[in-house]
Amino acid sequence: MDIFIALVMLPVVAFAVGYLFGSIPFGLILTKLAGTGDIRAVGSGNIGATNVLRTGRKSLAAATLLGDMLKGTVTVLLMAWFGGQTGFSDLSLVAGLGAVLGHVFPVWLQFKGGKGVATYIGVLIAVSWPVALTFAVIWAAIAALSGYSSLAGLIASAATPVLLLIFISGKAALLFAVLTVIVWVMHRDNIARLRAGTEPKIGKPAPAVPKP
Repeated sequence: MDIFIALVMLPVVAFAVGYLFGSIPFGLILTKLAGTGDIRAVGSGNIGATNVLRTGRKSLAAATLLGDMLKGTVTVLLMAWFGGQTGFSDLSLVAGLGAVLGHVFPVWLQFKGGKGVATYIGVLIAVSWPVALTFAVIWAAIAALSGYSSLAGLIASAATPVLLLIFISGKAALLFAVLTVIVWVMHRDNIARLRAGTEPKIGKPAPAVPKP
């Protein structure tokens, strides 16, 4: 029974904790509290910081970014501590997966959430802040050169598993390989627009949310 709990139940608990933290929709909550309405009716309809910025409220966008990052960081650190107490350190990686999936597919919003980049970065900060810093440098460089936030995030995320494999561990690299696939899938519309040359640059309006 003890082995069953350790091998099955603890990872399930870690994933559930990560998912619940990750599913907190900071963009939606903060914009409603600020009186700007439902962020899902603005711009791309996404609940992330990039779309919140399209409300013209930079402070709200910054708060959304911070909240979406912190829910990943706090979850991983919490489960790293708990895993250390139980002797199962990999629980933090399971929680990180749950956090990103919670952000992307929140049960409270009919599984329609954000694209996962901010929470991805938050998890990465907890796993390896030097690699997270490298992610930020790559993102900033590509964004400055191209003007595309989506392209910068895609390239930085693609480099992350490789950096983790070189400097940290294979397990961390595997987690972020999975998370990178999730991020790329969630950016499939952005990728299509990048290829078509219609992707809006940073600070420009996004394609309107389709009307039902």
